[in-house]
Amino acid sequence: MKLIGISGSLRKESFNTKMLHAAASCLPEGVTITFISCGDLPLYNTDIDGEKKPESVVQFKNSIAGCDGLLFSTPEYNYSIPGLLKNAIDWASRPAYKSVLAGKPVAILSGSKSPVGGARVQSHLRDILSATLSPVVPSPPFLIPQAHDKFDDEGKLTDPASLQRLERYIGEFVDWVACLAKR
Repeated sequence: MKLIGISGSLRKESFNTKMLHAAASCLPEGVTITFISCGDLPLYNTDIDGEKKPESVVQFKNSIAGCDGLLFSTPEYNYSIPGLLKNAIDWASRPAYKSVLAGKPVAILSGSKSPVGGARVQSHLRDILSATLSPVVPSPPFLIPQAHDKFDDEGKLTDPASLQRLERYIGEFVDWVACLAKR
């Protein structure tokens, strides 16, 4: 099984990028994850979304097309998703109903300094993904509140409770993607 991990943050010390790496360490044998950046995608513009798309867009969409599932890890900005991630989803969601996101299983991680851990971004991202026909794993949301206290100086998730929940969540996601693949 091949997964793609996408962080909704460009910040060098992003908790959400660190969380993707922690999730990678939870994957069972035979499951791989490739991290792709959406930082080099141009702002979505229908004028350049024709037959000759920007190369960064082509590579981004091909990566998604070639995977079995997507793992988004995103901060919450003003109760919503960062523009970076929304832009990436806008590019990947075209053409509507036939995009590389249609039917692609998704898991969502979020972490923040706040006591709610990005709960509102998860809700908003689920709404957006329903419009792209991307099913989201039917598990309770994975959030890390007060994320600044849960990682060490090397970026490793050190909070035992968060790590245990992440292992369970990633296990459920992998099992769910495998079940969907059998259909």
